[in-house]
Amino acid sequence: MRRSSPPGESRLDAEASGESASAGGAGGAGAPQPNAWESSPPYTVPNSLRVPLLVWRGRKEKQPVLSASRGGARPAFASRRRAQQLGGGLPPANGQGTSRGARVVLYSAQRHGAGPAPSPIAAGHGEGKTAPQRTLSRVSIMLLLSRAVAPGLRQACRLKSTPARLCIRACCTNDSFQPQRPSFTFSGGNSSTRRWRVVGTLLGLGAVLACHDQQCRASQESPRRYTREEVKSHSSLETGVWVTLGCEVFDITEFVDIHPGGASKLMLAAGGPLEPFWALYAVHNQPHVREMLAEYKIGELSPDDKAPSVLKTSDPYADDPTRHSALKVNTQRPFNAEPPPELLTENYITPNPIFFTRNHLPVPNVDPDTYRLNVAGPPGGQSLCLSLDDLYQFPKHEVTVTLQCAGNRRSEMTQFKEVRGLEWSLGAISTARWAGARLCDVLAQAGHQLCETEAHVCFEGLDSDPTGTPYGASIPLARAMDPEAEVLLAYEMNGQPLPRDHGFPVRVVVPGVVGARHVKWLGRVSVEPEESFSHWQRRDYKGFSPSVDWDTVDFDSAPSIQELPVQSAITQPKEGETIEAGEVTVRGYAWSGGGRAVVRVDVSLDGGLTWQVAELEGEEQRARKAWAWRLWHLQAPLPAGKKELNIVCKAVDDSYNVQPDTVAPIWNLRGVLNNAWHRVHVHVAP
Repeated sequence: MRRSSPPGESRLDAEASGESASAGGAGGAGAPQPNAWESSPPYTVPNSLRVPLLVWRGRKEKQPVLSASRGGARPAFASRRRAQQLGGGLPPANGQGTSRGARVVLYSAQRHGAGPAPSPIAAGHGEGKTAPQRTLSRVSIMLLLSRAVAPGLRQACRLKSTPARLCIRACCTNDSFQPQRPSFTFSGGNSSTRRWRVVGTLLGLGAVLACHDQQCRASQESPRRYTREEVKSHSSLETGVWVTLGCEVFDITEFVDIHPGGASKLMLAAGGPLEPFWALYAVHNQPHVREMLAEYKIGELSPDDKAPSVLKTSDPYADDPTRHSALKVNTQRPFNAEPPPELLTENYITPNPIFFTRNHLPVPNVDPDTYRLNVAGPPGGQSLCLSLDDLYQFPKHEVTVTLQCAGNRRSEMTQFKEVRGLEWSLGAISTARWAGARLCDVLAQAGHQLCETEAHVCFEGLDSDPTGTPYGASIPLARAMDPEAEVLLAYEMNGQPLPRDHGFPVRVVVPGVVGARHVKWLGRVSVEPEESFSHWQRRDYKGFSPSVDWDTVDFDSAPSIQELPVQSAITQPKEGETIEAGEVTVRGYAWSGGGRAVVRVDVSLDGGLTWQVAELEGEEQRARKAWAWRLWHLQAPLPAGKKELNIVCKAVDDSYNVQPDTVAPIWNLRGVLNNAWHRVHVHVAP
């Protein structure tokens, strides 16, 4: 007959036991006599008598750990599935018996065949062995003991199907008050059953104690300690490049050549702390950067090696100007912020305090009295060193220009697929009336003129990193020398001196071109045969195919962004807003790079099924010199019975360029150049 397994109990394979084999033979002197239970190979053991085996978990359940199984020790993974593959039954996945540091996996007591079992650990298990080896030795001994007690366990389970209660009689007396030895008894059952149940219980207790012992030993093991002098001695590719962050030490030698900002920047921190540089480049303090850094950890700083007081560095952003509270801040250090949509298109000219701000480095505090602009002359010519008063002597020119960051609307690309960069919404664009000297006039004063060969005008700002490397960018010489291009060395913004966040005392304004080329706090201008070697010209602000990722990107293969594509966005109503029934008013902006005028904005209230033409506002635009945006609006009755609207807009410029309908075909790893249809979902009040 076969006995079914009650819930919560595990079945054991008795056919593998030596006792079962001998019981099934011809029998002989001293052979165990078969009984009804042993004749039924599938027998059960209560959960309370399972033998716990310790499994020490490594990193994130991926690192091999020690386990015990048939025939000795072998690597294992501390997960339920892997433990099952190693041949051990597991208790229900209720979370019991597990922890972040260690996991106790309960294996059912198993029979491993007749005859002596091979021991994975030699005798003398306590000497000359590591902590994992000693633990494994204990586990092996418990496995061997489980073979010896299996018959008793079977007998115990056969006799009683109800749980037995362990009664510990620690001290009892007879009528004459004579003390007796403490004894362990079970209520119910015979003496053999009691003995084996005690042994099984003690085995389980021993395994738990072994687990605790291993946890204690592991907690005492600390990472390797280094002094700051040891870290300092690793400051070159020959000795290895080590850095610290907090109390942790990292060997980043292999990462130096692939650092996105260039090896030279990273080598500034070699042999020392990263904190001063992360204070400057706060964009590094992000989860994915810390995750990459963690892969290079080799130890920690010795707690006895106190940091020198000179390590405390001043905050490079402490002198940044105050900003308007209405701005939506993307990063504080460096400061990058945009106006909220509802304020963005309230005025054709964006007020200075809410003009979007894009900084790459701390804002320099320039003294206008000592300011000088260096303009390098051509070979054999004479360079210029211009003060503000000198710039005022050039004819003053004014032009209304819209500036847009290449990453405007990047957050929509992120929703499709992750990109790296600031999470700009639709506000990384603004318009101002700029005034200053024409760049072509200043270059001509320095002796420059158009040439047949390719040439570029390179700009350097007064904002710089710890190496003294300034922010830089360049534009083609042909654009710079063209009076019709209206490139300015601007010193006024909306009739006032430039605010510090926007380039005081002088900045470049390049109408129709991406904002990254409008260098602020201008310190130097030169004409070169190649474009600027600045990181932001050569290794950023470029577009790539959706198939290109960070493992395959080749920045040298793509041209730098100059003119931007046609763009439009909805600023009213906002995403998720509830509007009143009857009529809806939709507002927004539209703009195209290169001086191309916006000739039409189409708006749909049903996700693009039907379209209506919006009314354009603002200044009339000149052909090929449409440097500023067009604001637009549409008033339309709501479709009857509609409870929600999917509003979409798209713009068309005078070259009949039109926006793509989705992000998918224009997605790129840097999240730039997003000009897909802008979509807003709103609810209609009942």
